[in-house]
Amino acid sequence: MQQHEIAEVLDRPLSRELLARDLVRLAYVAKDGTPRAIPIAFTWNGEQIVLCTTKNSPKLHSLRVNPAVALTIDTEVHPPKILLLRGRAELDVVDGIPEEFLQMNGSYEMSAEQRVEWEAEVRSLYDGMVRIVVTPTWAKLIDFETTLPSAVQELVEQRTARQESAHH
Repeated sequence: MQQHEIAEVLDRPLSRELLARDLVRLAYVAKDGTPRAIPIAFTWNGEQIVLCTTKNSPKLHSLRVNPAVALTIDTEVHPPKILLLRGRAELDVVDGIPEEFLQMNGSYEMSAEQRVEWEAEVRSLYDGMVRIVVTPTWAKLIDFETTLPSAVQELVEQRTARQESAHH
């Protein structure tokens, strides 16, 4: 997929709405070769998905071995809105707490006092973190109104062709 095609998908209003959500599902291949899919907080900086994790997280070893990832951001309503992304994870080890980690967790309902306590807890627990940065190399938005999963689209086209040949 070309960069301009990816940018066009990510710039759609619905994509921007999904990229402003709290959780993404991250899929990667674990070190034993089996797949994993985990919900994880994220932030979108306009070009990349940024995830933050502990320096001792098991997923880091897996991502160093195989940096290919798939990401899904979706809604819990019918019909669902789904943004599918693929890319490569770049790992950036940082001292202290990355700004993105503090930002991304700021969207949960927390009182000002809870926020202060949470931030103090985070700072006492982590001497550093790893930023997992993913630049999308492929993107697809599915809203079930203007776009469908490709297999469903194929069935719709087959049905239309059957209906047209039945009328001739």
